[in-house]
Amino acid sequence: MRQTITISIPKNIKKALDHLVSEEGVSRSDVVRDSLRDYLFVHQFRSLRSKMMTQAREKGIYTDEDVFNKVS
Repeated sequence: MRQTITISIPKNIKKALDHLVSEEGVSRSDVVRDSLRDYLFVHQFRSLRSKMMTQAREKGIYTDEDVFNKVS
């Protein structure tokens, strides 16, 4: 189910957004939705990576080479 939200943005960002939607032929909603999806994905990835790095360090894994040696 879709929901509507209202946000406020600076004029320069709105201008850039309007320019982008004009060039790409997509809606503002499409751009904002995709941007939020990407942001949330990156945020979740960084959070998981941080947790995994802590666990890896506890096991003496610090580098890509350490990972390779563990899985080889």
